[in-house]
Amino acid sequence: MKTRTLTLAPLALVAASALAEPAAPADSILQELERITVTATLNQRATKDVANDVSIIDAVQIDRQLAQDIGDLVRYEPGVTVTGNATRFGLGGFRIRGLGGDRVRIEVDGIPLAQEFGIGSFSNAGRDFVDVDALKQVEIVRGASSSLYGSDALGGVVSYITKDPADYLDATGGTYVAGKLQYSSVNRQTSATATWAGGDADSGAMVVATRREGHASDNQGEIDSGDNTRTRPNPQDTRSDAVLAKFVRTADSGRVDRITLDGEKAGIDTDALSAVTTVLNGPRTTSLQGDDERKRTRIALGQDIPFNSRLLDSLEWKAYLQDSDTVQETVEARSTATAGVLGNPVQRHRRFDYEQRVGGGELTARKSLSLGGAEHAFTYGLDLSTTRTGEMRDGYQLNLTTGVSTPNVPPDAFPVRDFPITETTNAAVFAQDEMTLADGRLSLIPSVRFDYYKLDPRNDSIFADDNPGIEPQGLSHTHWSPRFGAIWRFNKTLSAFTQYSQGFRAPPFDDVNIGFTNIAFGYTAIPNPDLKPESSKGIEAGLRASGTLGYFSVSAYRNRYRDFIESLAFAGFNDDGLMVFQSRNLGRVEIRGIEARYGLDLGAFSAMLDGFGVKGNLAVGRGDDETADAPLSSIDPRKAVFGLSYDRSRWGAELLASFVARKDRLPSGDPANGVPDPFVAPGYATIDLHARWSPNEHLELFASLTNLTDRTYWNWGFSEGLSAASTTLDRYTAAGREASIGLRSSF
Repeated sequence: MKTRTLTLAPLALVAASALAEPAAPADSILQELERITVTATLNQRATKDVANDVSIIDAVQIDRQLAQDIGDLVRYEPGVTVTGNATRFGLGGFRIRGLGGDRVRIEVDGIPLAQEFGIGSFSNAGRDFVDVDALKQVEIVRGASSSLYGSDALGGVVSYITKDPADYLDATGGTYVAGKLQYSSVNRQTSATATWAGGDADSGAMVVATRREGHASDNQGEIDSGDNTRTRPNPQDTRSDAVLAKFVRTADSGRVDRITLDGEKAGIDTDALSAVTTVLNGPRTTSLQGDDERKRTRIALGQDIPFNSRLLDSLEWKAYLQDSDTVQETVEARSTATAGVLGNPVQRHRRFDYEQRVGGGELTARKSLSLGGAEHAFTYGLDLSTTRTGEMRDGYQLNLTTGVSTPNVPPDAFPVRDFPITETTNAAVFAQDEMTLADGRLSLIPSVRFDYYKLDPRNDSIFADDNPGIEPQGLSHTHWSPRFGAIWRFNKTLSAFTQYSQGFRAPPFDDVNIGFTNIAFGYTAIPNPDLKPESSKGIEAGLRASGTLGYFSVSAYRNRYRDFIESLAFAGFNDDGLMVFQSRNLGRVEIRGIEARYGLDLGAFSAMLDGFGVKGNLAVGRGDDETADAPLSSIDPRKAVFGLSYDRSRWGAELLASFVARKDRLPSGDPANGVPDPFVAPGYATIDLHARWSPNEHLELFASLTNLTDRTYWNWGFSEGLSAASTTLDRYTAAGREASIGLRSSF
């Protein structure tokens, strides 16, 4: 693919200027490696001063690119994608360097979001619980981060950081009021955001509220039928309401008090025409309606307390309670077809309820001192949380001819729990030392975390009735997670970095105690309390530069994983002749790759180009399931992004081209034995245009045109697992040419 050469060509030019003393950064291009991250080390550090690859997406970028969801957030990010369901449930979560689901930690202000869970065709709880207009910035840490975040950070961390009163208020104090309106043609969504803040930068309060209403996201399908031949999107109505409220007070002693309340409630109503079947003989689905809702509420209290002691300079604590709930209701109309004539109409009602409630607290201490000829920045603390997870599926079947209702809806006899109500306890201690030596040229960053994990299932009559003779099993694990990073600064602009890290993921509640039995269909699922934690060992190394012409960063990584958990693997037959399914640990997986990013300030070459800049990135990954001796299909295809921008205080524009390679490295199918050949997503290129204009200091207008060439393509996060023989592949295509506009007024 020629895009690799195109994207990396400017790196040599930036490197040639890297030894020059940097002028004060004047725009976003020169600021890129100066952006501050907290997630990477739990301390405020410029991204050039951390020993791994970190991306930061701030509120300015969110506004200027008219991002409306998590998919838009990472549209141009190397090695990061969003997964989801194209026919009903929408966006799910993030995938970083080939690992997704609950192997990626997603958190909001340091508090983990609910884990995902799905089973069957009518139950799919994702992790899209935060509105993007409440965000100050998003930090993406690639690679295992268990030394600071414990379990679930095996693939990396996506950290949402919400806005603060100080983002709107200055030291003189006052009141800030703003309104933002936005429309996107991709799903005909309208949104309105209102912001109020009062006080000053040290002590103030704020409220951000957003309302969104829209419809199904567009695609490039053309068949507008009312059955399973359909490739157009299913008709949908979407809605969401989100509120963020904060109060911050700074005492005379320097202590900072914080109270945060936030929540989101969202829903999707779907007329699932693509589920309607047209068989001539046998059961036929004649309609299927979905009503899906998700909600999340959070309260958090915390303080930053300055100290002057031998053990600590400052102490930060927070306590929180968060409740997340997904409810999905499905009404399916079915009839029996005989030579095309329908009879025996029934109506099936299904309800899926999945809830996670987490409460916990964190204590983080910091101490800086000179010791042994080096400057040390110690960070250490405690992390404790308890999570209660419950799930239930319920429903009934109504015979529309006789009026008889039954809880038996094949293959289930409702109500059922697919795992028992479970309480999970996590307790950890962690420590990190950021050492600076050799007159500031060398930084060594060792860190370690010790985790205790306990899973305690609570049996009840619903789970017991559906799983006779199966007793839920508890388990506990402990795990040490070390990490060691190093940075060598050749001069003020050029540095090299490397990092070795170990990660782990504790066996999750559903895999340990998954359970359901269906005698009519001849299968049962049983618990596995002997599951081992998934673990990883990884190394990353790279080179960075930031000079008067721009910046570049290139890194290479190699991660090896073992004891991956395969959910519901076939384990043979039991004494009753039922097929037995049980989660199990697999062997080894290896993922390796290269990521690069760069930016050039063209105004440094000529005054005629003042305000112009170019930027881009590249991600190339390769993964192998070494046990199965097969490629890992979750690895995203190679991707390169090239951008040209013009930026002035009153207006600006950015043209971004994305080049994605063909996804052809996939496990082989076996059609003769019922395993179809996988769909090979073709390569593609898209061009997007974003523009803004501020006629005065109180008003700003935004506009975007995406996929200018109206290219037909497939996002791998939505098309992985499709069959090459499918006749409805266009159902999973991304949108064609689309437009978005936005307006913000502030006072």
